[in-house]
Amino acid sequence: QVQLVESGGGLVQPGGSLRLSCAASGSGFRFTAGAWYRQAPGKERELVASIATFGSTNYVDSVKGRFTISRDNARNTLYLQMNSLKPEDTAVYYCHVPRYDAWGQGTQVTVSA
Repeated sequence: QVQLVESGGGLVQPGGSLRLSCAASGSGFRFTAGAWYRQAPGKERELVASIATFGSTNYVDSVKGRFTISRDNARNTLYLQMNSLKPEDTAVYYCHVPRYDAWGQGTQVTVSA
């Protein structure tokens, strides 16, 4: 069974940056398609960014130009680089790998002055 462990969340001022990591367990694991979601209290879970098997990426409009999804297959790790952070980005962020029906435990990102 594949498990995903997230790290990199925290408190940051508006305009700051964070990089989230999502590390998969197992030596036989290989990332294919992957995605990052976020959910704020009282709001629906939102797909933020996705990366396809061959590397193409998609982003929700609100983060385009600020966030970058990437992966390092050799390290079994999915990343979300977040720049120019805004208070509206505050949420719990979850990584997802559909091939294994695996979700990260969630990591809190708080953007506040």
